[in-house]
Amino acid sequence: MASKWSKFLVASVVIIAAGAATGWALTKPAPRPDSDWANVGGPDLAKGEQLFWAGGCASCHAEPGATGDGLKLLSGGRELPSPFGTFHIPNITPDPAAGIGRWTLAEFGNAMTRGVGPRGEHLYPSFPYGSYARLSPQDVADLFGYLKTLPSSTNVAAPHDLKFPYNLRMGVGVWKFLYFNDKPRVELASADAKVKRGQFLVEGPGHCGECHTPRDAMGGFLAGKWLAGGPNPEGKGSIPDITPGSKEIGSWSGEEIVNYLETGFTPDFDSAGGSMVEVQQNIAHLPKGDLEAIAAYLKAVPAQ
Repeated sequence: MASKWSKFLVASVVIIAAGAATGWALTKPAPRPDSDWANVGGPDLAKGEQLFWAGGCASCHAEPGATGDGLKLLSGGRELPSPFGTFHIPNITPDPAAGIGRWTLAEFGNAMTRGVGPRGEHLYPSFPYGSYARLSPQDVADLFGYLKTLPSSTNVAAPHDLKFPYNLRMGVGVWKFLYFNDKPRVELASADAKVKRGQFLVEGPGHCGECHTPRDAMGGFLAGKWLAGGPNPEGKGSIPDITPGSKEIGSWSGEEIVNYLETGFTPDFDSAGGSMVEVQQNIAHLPKGDLEAIAAYLKAVPAQ
């Protein structure tokens, strides 16, 4: 009898160990191969600035209420409330101690596109790397090069204040296993180059779905509800549906969407409100061709 129990215990330990090893293999941090970063060219700073505005870097990392050149001081410190606790936005200026001045291109790129920090740790998806994953290594190099030209700050953000078990970063690996990928969010019937450019901007650096797509209890996007709107992830009010079936913008023409992105005014002369004010002000820096591409994509996505 003792022998049977011993065998049972040994078998149980082996199964548990195998399960743990498999779980770790599936959920451990997964940076990109070093070769992805070794083969990029020098940064195109003009393209880097466009990605800066498209990505809304200033909306999170600059001081609240910043304007003009103040939008380019990315000292962090803002609080980002969520159902999981409060995230504190980091300093991403070129300061070598408080910011990202000592980071390599590979470290920056792995944070941007894989959610892996410079110490090999999982980053929380409050940083929208689930969208930024669609940037190419050259896009990342262009943005990184541009960020290096911006002013430095010695501000050190407070640590995140998260509830248990969300304060355990290993859980982020499970989240990534369930939700993280760099595939298109929707399949489009149109192969038009402008629509494809809009898809890159909206699904990638623009990370529009991070607010405009409803989420489940674990913070993952609800399948089949891309850009369908829902509760504000920061807890105040709601975010509108922006698909062609939307009562908010479904009837807008492409030209009216472009005008809204340029000016902040709707076709009925209302104006952008809430967090969309900063988003619109950022997007307005993009070339008109990019605004037209965003509009074309929003007219082409499946209606909700």
